Amino acid sequence: MNTLYLQCSMGAAGDMLTAALYELLPNQAEFLHTLNHMGLPGVSFQATPVRSCGICGTHMDVVIHGQREDSLEHVHEHAHSHAHTTLHDVDHILSHLALPAPVLEQARQVYRRLANAESQAHGQPVELVHFHEVGALDAIADVAAACYALYLLSPDEVVISPVHVGSGMVRCAHGMVPVPAPATARLLEGVPCYGGDIQGELCTPTGAALLTTFATRFGSMPPMTLQQTGYGMGRKEFPAANCVRAMWGQRSDQTDEIVELVCNLDDMTPESLAFACQRLLEEGALDAYTLSGCMKKGRPGWQLVVLCQPKDKDALVRHIFALTSTTGLRVRTCEKHVLHSTTTIHPTSYGPVRVKESQGYGVSRSKPEYEDLARLARAHGVSLQEIFHT
Repeated sequence: MNTLYLQCSMGAAGDMLTAALYELLPNQAEFLHTLNHMGLPGVSFQATPVRSCGICGTHMDVVIHGQREDSLEHVHEHAHSHAHTTLHDVDHILSHLALPAPVLEQARQVYRRLANAESQAHGQPVELVHFHEVGALDAIADVAAACYALYLLSPDEVVISPVHVGSGMVRCAHGMVPVPAPATARLLEGVPCYGGDIQGELCTPTGAALLTTFATRFGSMPPMTLQQTGYGMGRKEFPAANCVRAMWGQRSDQTDEIVELVCNLDDMTPESLAFACQRLLEEGALDAYTLSGCMKKGRPGWQLVVLCQPKDKDALVRHIFALTSTTGLRVRTCEKHVLHSTTTIHPTSYGPVRVKESQGYGVSRSKPEYEDLARLARAHGVSLQEIFHT
C-alpha cells in the first residue's frame, strides 16, 4: 500500500505542502511546466532549494507578474478593504484551469471547506462569505498546485501527524486575532493539534483546509518501509526548521480488518436507495452496494452491503438508519487481504494516464485509472480503448 505521511510539527501552509510533495515527484520539471501553463494569468512557479536549521529542502515560490508571493503580502493587506473574492469567483477561476478534472474537484472541495469555516467563524451564510488572503491568486495557485502534486503521487492513504498551530496573535483582514485564526480553528475541529511555545501562525487556513481534505486519517507515523522524504520549507524563520516533511513508503502489513454492515430492504424506491448508497460513500464508507433478492412474503427487495473501517462503524450505522427504511442491521468483522499496489504514469499520445499495478499471492496485474481515460477520451472524442493503446 502506497502511504504518504505528512509531518506537521511546524504547521502547514499551501506552499510548504506543495514543495514537500514536489520533492517526492519523479518528474519535477514536467510538474512545474504544467503549473506554469495551467491558465492563471501572470502566475508562475519557481522551486528554490533552501536550507533551514541545517536541513535542505525546497521552497515553492509563486511569482505573480514578476513579484514573489512574500513581496505581495503587504499588497494583500492594503487591498483587503476592496478586494473580495467569493466562492463563486474561485470556482469560476478553477473551472478554466488546464488541470485534470479530479484535481479541480479536489481544489473546489478545499475552498468549500474554507467557505464553511469562514461562515461559521464570522456568522455569515456561505454564499455571502468573502475570501481575503485565501482568495488571492497566489492562494488559489497554492491550492491547485498541492492538489495536482497529490494527484500525481496517487497515494493509497494519507496519514497526517498532529498539527502544530503556533501561539500568540496574527493580523488578518478582520484585525488582530488569536492563533489559530478563527477559520483555522474551525477547520481543525476533530483534528489532533497543539500550540507549543513558538510565537506565530504556523498553520494557515489554506494549510488546514488542504490537510483536512487530503487526510485519510490523523495520527502517528504508521509502520512502513520508507522510500523517499521531501521537505517543503516556509518563508519565515523560527527557532526550529520551518518545514513540512513528506514521507513516502510502503505499508508492510497487507492484511487488514474491515467491517461489513448488512440490512434487507423491501420498501424503498430505486431512487432513494441509490441516493442512500451515494451518501454513505460520501460519509466514509469504503464501498456500498446492493444485491437483489426475494424477501419475506415473496416481495422483491434488496440487500444493502456497506464496507467500512472499524473506526467508522458507529457513524455509518447511524447514517444507514437515517438514510434507509431498515429497522435493523447485521455487523460482521472481516479479515481483508490485499495485493501490494503501486501507481505509475503511462504516457500516451493523448496525455499521461495513471496505471495501478498490483502484485502478491503469486499474481500480478495492472489497470489504467478510469477517470484519466475518460477525461482524455472526452477531450479528444475517442474511445477508452484508443487512449491506452496508442
